[in-house]
Amino acid sequence: MVEVHLWSSLRRFADGQESVEIEGKTVGEVLKNLAAAHPGLAPAIEAGAGLTVDGTFLGAGRNHVLDPEAEVFLMMRIKGG
Repeated sequence: MVEVHLWSSLRRFADGQESVEIEGKTVGEVLKNLAAAHPGLAPAIEAGAGLTVDGTFLGAGRNHVLDPEAEVFLMMRIKGG
């Protein structure tokens, strides 16, 4: 399973957990399964939260194949000009 770390304001949608383990072979599958397991996270995911996989920033790349032991961090999207 892939370990997905959540930023602090999202943890309330995952029973207060800092990270959750989710099945998936690609980033897109993991995010889809994450939203299904914790529906409150869906708006942040759909808004295009960025992410890192094993320390590499992927932005919103959904087709990246994940190692089953991958560590994913959801990153808050920052807007500005």
